[in-house]
Amino acid sequence: MVFYLPESIEAAVGLDELTPRQIVAELDKHVVGQAEAKRSVAIALRNRLRRQKLPEDLAEEILPKNIIMIGPTGVGKTEIARRLARLTNSPFIKVEASRFTEVGYVGRDVESMIRDLVEIAIDMVREEKANEVEEKAEQNAEERLLDLLLPPSPAARADGTPPDEAERQKERQRTREKLRAQLREGKLDERQVEVDVRERSFPAFEIVSSQGIEEMDINIKDIIPGLFGQRSKKRRMQVSEAMEYLIQDEESRLIDMDQVTRAAVERVEQSGIIFLDEIDKIAGREHGHGPDVSREGVQRDILPIVEGTTVNTRYGMVRTDHILFIAAGAFHVSKPSDLIPELQGRFPIRVELHSLTTEDFIRILKEPKSALVKQYTALLETEGIKLSFSDEALEEVARFAALVNEQTENIGARRLHTIMEKLLDEISFEGPDLKKKTVRIDMDYVQKELADIVKNQDLSRYIL
Repeated sequence: MVFYLPESIEAAVGLDELTPRQIVAELDKHVVGQAEAKRSVAIALRNRLRRQKLPEDLAEEILPKNIIMIGPTGVGKTEIARRLARLTNSPFIKVEASRFTEVGYVGRDVESMIRDLVEIAIDMVREEKANEVEEKAEQNAEERLLDLLLPPSPAARADGTPPDEAERQKERQRTREKLRAQLREGKLDERQVEVDVRERSFPAFEIVSSQGIEEMDINIKDIIPGLFGQRSKKRRMQVSEAMEYLIQDEESRLIDMDQVTRAAVERVEQSGIIFLDEIDKIAGREHGHGPDVSREGVQRDILPIVEGTTVNTRYGMVRTDHILFIAAGAFHVSKPSDLIPELQGRFPIRVELHSLTTEDFIRILKEPKSALVKQYTALLETEGIKLSFSDEALEEVARFAALVNEQTENIGARRLHTIMEKLLDEISFEGPDLKKKTVRIDMDYVQKELADIVKNQDLSRYIL
């Protein structure tokens, strides 16, 4: 199971005005090709936005148009769904259908994906609220830190008599402002202070397996009050570390977690996206007996979640009626029609993603915002190495990737990662010691570094 936290909410500015064409244009910045799949998710997203503008009674009746993506691995299925969630600032989770088991067997309960999605939404909303109170939290933390730095009482006069109250207050204020200036300039970062640090009584209970306490609809903290209570102890730390801790502590004080929970649950119910991968692994209708887990049984367990039900979580009841489900699978052996009819009916949109060609690989290397060439160039630039590629070199890399995919297992664009790692292995290793900091990768260099692939028919020995 993979969790994704969305990027900055800036991507969602003007979301209501995003047309399907604009949504596709945004996806084009990160995923090459697959126009049909992008078009389908763009329409599904736009329909979700349209629904939010309808009267409540009518909006309640309009269900999301779930999608099945059919295509081999590494062609962009996950990336399209993930980027869609980031674009809309929606809670998003990727789960593998093959991880679930029929109720009654050892394995993950299908409802756990809803609980995990709520946890993702809680983190999202909490982070947004933290950004809102960040300035106030920093101010409060600064004041608390100055209280720790400033001596508890003013010094006495030389004759031993204490100053009068007004003078004492002025002196204390002057000292405090001097410390504030030094603190902001970083001059006190190395000084040690004692901070009251809150700690949990039983941290061991924090660690629970995915099949443990989190799967139960019981909150142990409610059963045994005080067992998980917090206590504090004094801990010495540097001012810089203390400042970070106090800011986090102030943020937790300023954020209303009840409000966060309500907002997160609503966001899950209205805009959550679940990417159900490897749906083809549970396709099939089995009628045998024995200890094997029934794939059809898993489908029937997933059905009510997709169909629309209420799931009990530690944050309350969560409705799944309007969560968008995007299923994906290679369907090499099985086909979508092998799914039980009830589940097929809940995925009305089906799109096929095509295998990537050499031309696609060239575009993937060069065009996306986080293209592989840009990634490797930036990584080596941290050590002063100016790395550049000729167009012929990139075409050759793409040709090798397509060749290996054709003659061994086809893993799509992921093959480019293995090819590029082999290609730049020597430069990456020798990088810090290179005297010549400008490196140009041309076709000859590519052919020399990847020559073993051409010579040996057992390509998997060289490219895993």
